[in-house]
Amino acid sequence: MSDKEFNAHLEKTLEAAFAEATRRYQARGFQRRVGFGKKPALISVDLANAWTRPGNPFTCEHVDDQIIPAMQKLLVGFRKHGFPVVHVTTCYQVTDRTNPHTDMGLWHDKIPVDVVDEKDTNLWAIDSRIAPIEGEQVLVKKRASAFHGTYLAGFLRAAGVDTILVTGVTASACVRETICDGLADGFRTIAVKEAIGDRVPGAVLWNLFDIDAKFGDVETTERCLQYLDEIGKNKPAKAA
Repeated sequence: MSDKEFNAHLEKTLEAAFAEATRRYQARGFQRRVGFGKKPALISVDLANAWTRPGNPFTCEHVDDQIIPAMQKLLVGFRKHGFPVVHVTTCYQVTDRTNPHTDMGLWHDKIPVDVVDEKDTNLWAIDSRIAPIEGEQVLVKKRASAFHGTYLAGFLRAAGVDTILVTGVTASACVRETICDGLADGFRTIAVKEAIGDRVPGAVLWNLFDIDAKFGDVETTERCLQYLDEIGKNKPAKAA
């Protein structure tokens, strides 16, 4: 069986399992809708070269054919209406694993975060196909969640944001942790289905299913674009 055939078989099996799991969850009152709010922000997690380009330990699947095109559409929608965009990336100042004062903490004991050295700016730079423009935030995190130890929550609250559309990689780690912390911090959390990826077959399907059941709403890119247009029409005009 080829990798493509295996992946297709795995997805079909998981979809059948999740259909039954959804029935059971809904019977117990799970999978409620948190819904869209009045002002959204786009939180793009780790769509930097170390994750989006080939040849790195963190390289993810379906970046070129799915994630980047979906992100490009979302950026057009957010920029058209002037809603906040935060590009999140990860890098470290001290990548010497023998140094007890490294900003990697203990994470390097589990995964090769030491490859993302702050000195190699190309690795942690946001992919040029979805590059930030003037006025958009670029936030550097040190842990999985974009909220942990960063100014993100304060920035969003000051901007009047109540809804976060989360994209990026990986579904099983940094995206998931960001969504969980976003909900815990009081934001309506939306996972944009086509704009989230991972390195392992099945990881995206499983995590999006579980997120939708417990921590946020999984919505398609097209539904999110409709929402941006709907809310954008009602956006107050800037004062002269």
